Amino acid sequence: MKTVLITGGAGFIGCHLASALLANGYRVRVLDCLVDQVHQAGTPLRLPEDAEFFEGDVRDREKVAQALRGVDSVVHLAAEVGVGQSMYAIDRYVSVNDLGTAVLFQHLIDNPVRRVIVASSMSIYGEGLYRRADGTLVEDAERREGRPGHWDPVDGRGQPLQPVPTPEGKRPSLASVYALSKYVQERLTLTVCAAYGMEGVALRLFNVYGPGQALSNPYTGVLAIFASRLLNGRPPLVFEDGQQRRDFVHATDVARAFALALEHPAAPGNVYNIGSGEHRTIAEVGQVLAEAMGRPDIAPEITGKARAGDIRHCFADIAKAEAELGFRPERDFVEGLAELAEWVAQQEAVDRADEARRELEARGLVA
Repeated sequence: MKTVLITGGAGFIGCHLASALLANGYRVRVLDCLVDQVHQAGTPLRLPEDAEFFEGDVRDREKVAQALRGVDSVVHLAAEVGVGQSMYAIDRYVSVNDLGTAVLFQHLIDNPVRRVIVASSMSIYGEGLYRRADGTLVEDAERREGRPGHWDPVDGRGQPLQPVPTPEGKRPSLASVYALSKYVQERLTLTVCAAYGMEGVALRLFNVYGPGQALSNPYTGVLAIFASRLLNGRPPLVFEDGQQRRDFVHATDVARAFALALEHPAAPGNVYNIGSGEHRTIAEVGQVLAEAMGRPDIAPEITGKARAGDIRHCFADIAKAEAELGFRPERDFVEGLAELAEWVAQQEAVDRADEARRELEARGLVA
């Protein structure tokens, strides 16, 4: 029986993945430091009982060595997550995300495993792919100074651009410290694995949602933040005009993607987008979630302000993952939101969205 180590595996995605791998006949070991921002004091772990749990930081060489003993493959999820927070907690994000990955691979040099899969991020693209009116594609679209009515990127002549699905070949445009750190994680994985006879794979995750998200973490996924607000009778806070477009993919689909990437012979050395292949505006998502939670009377609050590091449109082209891994998202978005709403109704959440916005505004990161 193969043993898989999931770093950061006690988090939202890790718990879904652990369940999926156990169901597929793997032994699962988890290394997680249970950071307070994600794991609120007194909150029980949601890991399946059959998963072996090691409490420890991915930057702790001894803990990493212990967790890797007898392991066949690694899924590297351990990371600080949040574009906005990364712009002022720079040392923390770079330390956990990049030093943590370096510590992991320093040990793997002398104790290699078969395959390492790292959770990368759609944030490395910056702005997604765009098309001009004449049909030519634009990979390096840049936004003007964000102000009401001028949120969307334009070409060099000031003409509007049409957002289109973003493929893996689109050049990175690293617009935040978080994006920089995730790109380093991705490149370290592919570079070191190739040099030492291991198989490296990177999955660029889009906006993951589903039961188990950290509702009291104001820097987690947008749906969890919105759900926390609605649970407390407050409107979701939507930056800019709410018309920015994103791709939302259910955590169970993401777990299946990791399971496919663990075994598929085509995966090593490759990068794959993992999303739903669909896109929606943030304002639309806020309203649909409010309806699913039985609060259609609470409309999203459109702030008309932009955050440093944010991008306008980015949604996934998943053709490569479909063709090479056989990955196809199965969860319907509206049904997934209903499931999320049912789970949220049984939770308690501290709404810290206003606190997070004040932190950003105090540092001049919201305009």
